[in-house]
Amino acid sequence: MSQVRTTLITGGNSGIGEALAKSLVDKGQRVVSVGLQRPDWTHDLLTAYCADLTSLEQTREVAREIASNHAIDRLVHNAGIILPNLLPDAKPEDILALAQLHLGAPMLLTQAALEGMKSRRFGRIVFVSSRAAMGAVTRSAYSATKAGMQGMARTWALELASSGITVNVVAPGPILTDNFWGVIPKDSERQETMARNVPVGRLGAREDVAHAIEFFLEERSDFVTGQVLYVCGGTSLVGLGP
Repeated sequence: MSQVRTTLITGGNSGIGEALAKSLVDKGQRVVSVGLQRPDWTHDLLTAYCADLTSLEQTREVAREIASNHAIDRLVHNAGIILPNLLPDAKPEDILALAQLHLGAPMLLTQAALEGMKSRRFGRIVFVSSRAAMGAVTRSAYSATKAGMQGMARTWALELASSGITVNVVAPGPILTDNFWGVIPKDSERQETMARNVPVGRLGAREDVAHAIEFFLEERSDFVTGQVLYVCGGTSLVGLGP
């Protein structure tokens, strides 16, 4: 990535988004982060915004602000929450909240950046979906909206291909982040059991996912669009067991 580009990362203040942001600025790339909190680190190439992307109005406002202040070349929609519940306790409201976060937010942010991408005839859009899009216990709202990301990404890939804009999806498996530990107790026997059920023999690190995202962001990845890359240690093949 020799040319300096500006990458908007949602959820860039922690987890996978933070790992990606740090990797990009280390390579001399500009990063715009938007999340519930600002990152707890600073860099000359990092600009941070705060917004609750489950709010339609806050998302509209921050999208307008970012587009007016930055020429966004690449957008990584990484922000996400799980809201786990078995079916008897699942709430339709959770589907609405996650649909806004996982689908509505990237639509508004991409629309705000799209004119500039088209005028430069360059754009990279990457959705961070999940292996859970294939189905996972307690993930009714999460699985549905993460699967929706994949359908929307493929549609955009077709619509934007002639403008020099690629749209792809990275779908992580079990990755050691705060989201993971919000469901699985940290360093618990359940975590160890899950690690043993992963074909490669370990749980993923956030850098594993950031590395895959960077492949889609590269200038030379312009012949790859509409694809879903599972970064899951093989769990998309066999599941995670009980």
